[in-house]
Amino acid sequence: MLSIGRVTIEPGGGLFVIAGPCVIESRDLCLDVAGRLVEVAHATGVPIFFKASFDKANRSSAGSFRGPGLVEGLKVLAEVKERSGLPVVTDVHLPEQASEAATVVDCLQVPAFLCRQTDLLVACGETGRPVNIKKGQFVSPEEMANAVDKVRATGNNQVLLTERGTFFGYQRLVNDMTAIPAMQALGCPVVFDATHSTQRPGGLGHASGGQRDLAPILARAAVAAGADGLFIETHPDPERARCDAACMMPLDWLPDVIRTCKAIYDLVKQGEPS
Repeated sequence: MLSIGRVTIEPGGGLFVIAGPCVIESRDLCLDVAGRLVEVAHATGVPIFFKASFDKANRSSAGSFRGPGLVEGLKVLAEVKERSGLPVVTDVHLPEQASEAATVVDCLQVPAFLCRQTDLLVACGETGRPVNIKKGQFVSPEEMANAVDKVRATGNNQVLLTERGTFFGYQRLVNDMTAIPAMQALGCPVVFDATHSTQRPGGLGHASGGQRDLAPILARAAVAAGADGLFIETHPDPERARCDAACMMPLDWLPDVIRTCKAIYDLVKQGEPS
């Protein structure tokens, strides 16, 4: 069991969602999205955590937009948290970012490409904040035990794992839904990243491609397989998003997607042995 903000996460405790734009494009966008996520949470009865990155350090091209940086980004996230009341999640890429980010956000996220970076995992663990580790596209579910152990070695047992697809040849990801129970067996809640799982890494040459229309299908499948939560990057105008536009889910889709997934989640939990 762990807590993010005022929300307690435990097996069978109810579906939760991590959602927001990929990167902090502007203060106004983040506040707008957060306000609409509050409405979706109230309408669906599903807790939502706001997620946006202050820096995207692993963009395909050196010329791609990365975000406002740590200092300005944390100011925006602090305002989002204060004005919306939503718990806040953000990525950290360097060990020295962890302690500063932890003064603002409720959960630190380790990007998939960095899931084996010992110094980063330890620094996140040492903050005492919950740590969401995204499974690398090149790592088996069972290997994530090593990442979990690195965080737990700091005395921090608040670890989530996120499944976001596995490389299958060039510029293609596939999802093995058995990864969900395999990582739950490590004693962690497992989140399914419905939008990045549709990504075509580097598929546009200068940026990643994607198929956002597949995200709702994958989300439903993951919840049916027992996922504890969903990760959905969303934007009011995905085509104009400055990061991951091709796989970003339109904000207008979110209520129906969450309602459907909640119904599946509840049905699955009712059918499990008590």
